[in-house]
Amino acid sequence: MGPAELMQAAAMARRFYLEGKSKIQIADEFGVSRFKVARVLETALERDLVRIEIRVPAELDAERSDALRARYGLRHVVVVESPSGTVNEPASSESADDGADPENLGEVAADLLGELVTEGDVLGLAWGRSTIHMATALRQLPPCTVVQLTGVYDAGTADRGSVEAVRRAAEVAGGEAHPIYAPMLLPDPSTATALRSQTGIARAFEYFDKVTVAAVSIGSWEPGISTVHDMLSDEERAHYSSLGVAAEMSAHLFDAHGRRIGRDLGERCITVEAERLRRIPEVVAIAGGHRKAAAVGAVLRSGLVTSLVTDTAAADFLLTEMGPGPRPALERADPDGA
Repeated sequence: MGPAELMQAAAMARRFYLEGKSKIQIADEFGVSRFKVARVLETALERDLVRIEIRVPAELDAERSDALRARYGLRHVVVVESPSGTVNEPASSESADDGADPENLGEVAADLLGELVTEGDVLGLAWGRSTIHMATALRQLPPCTVVQLTGVYDAGTADRGSVEAVRRAAEVAGGEAHPIYAPMLLPDPSTATALRSQTGIARAFEYFDKVTVAAVSIGSWEPGISTVHDMLSDEERAHYSSLGVAAEMSAHLFDAHGRRIGRDLGERCITVEAERLRRIPEVVAIAGGHRKAAAVGAVLRSGLVTSLVTDTAAADFLLTEMGPGPRPALERADPDGA
């Protein structure tokens, strides 16, 4: 390009990229066709006269987010950078989950919920450390009702767990809160049935069909990474392990292919039924780390999740090591594997 062409191309690029003018407007100004303008702009890119840079906050990975969204048929995916230097910490809790950072995931999920929730929605929150961190990080929500989707891990710590998360979210939204003051897992189905009929719990269950946005956590079937695993006896853990359980979400168990297994466990649990969960328009899962990566993939295959907040450690596994054939979540596949 000679000096005149170079100056014209620079001027056209400035009009188009910085001033927001259309190609037709630029063509009228310079007395050329819009096709000439298009060619000049294309040449400006090829000759490095114009550089287009897509920038997101440093802790977010746009490329992995888009790749995961496309691969698993999800509506929204946000991948955050995995923290470094924590891989060798003892894995006694989710915070030491092979580098996972549930607090950071929760903060990003809080921002995502701020985008997804609209006025008049019913927001459902299931038990999980990441969802609890998310509720703590919430700074703004449109006016909405908040309902608890599962019982609590430990009744003695209810006020510091999912019950407090529901209260916190409702306070931020300025809406009603419907907590569940009951354990997630009961000794037998009859006790669970009796508790579901109690006034406060029954009222929360009535809202399950009205939930429009839900936030859930995912656990892999191992100590410290699955709440339900830790609540069961050794004999019960061995039984469900023999069925091939690979993941747990809201007290529902899944094998590696995303099929629900061990449905008898659900009869003993205070939790949103899988059928109801499937009917919720937007279900956001929050989970990350190497140790949860396969479990996240299993739940994604179930079709129960529409959006995901995860980290680069899990994303790399899901993109490179997870086998093909995930069920598109947006089709809301049958949670019972039909």
